[in-house]
Amino acid sequence: MNALDDFYAKQEEPVKSCLFALKTMILLQDTHLTAAWKYGMPFFCYKGKMCCYLWIDKKRGHPYLGIVEGKHIHHPLLQQEKRARMKTLLVDPHKDLPVKTITRILQDMLRLYREGIVKTK
Repeated sequence: MNALDDFYAKQEEPVKSCLFALKTMILLQDTHLTAAWKYGMPFFCYKGKMCCYLWIDKKRGHPYLGIVEGKHIHHPLLQQEKRARMKTLLVDPHKDLPVKTITRILQDMLRLYREGIVKTK
């Protein structure tokens, strides 16, 4: 098993199912999105350029979706905190995923790359 698969496999429920669902949602957004293991975490790349990642908030134990160029996306549920570029969307693994919200944020993210706001390789 590689490090990426191991990351998902070692998580406990309901975080594990939540992460798998988020991973699936991300990869279904565009055929140019690929999963990768970078900086010790699961990243997703659009045409080779890192665009988002999944991680777990240490304080709450909840998964979150990190948007690399989140500073360009304005959505009330995205949190910037002390980050310059990135924004995050915290997800409660005990509730249904906000599919429409996540899809909207992911499509806004992809628009940045498709329209050249963020350059790809």
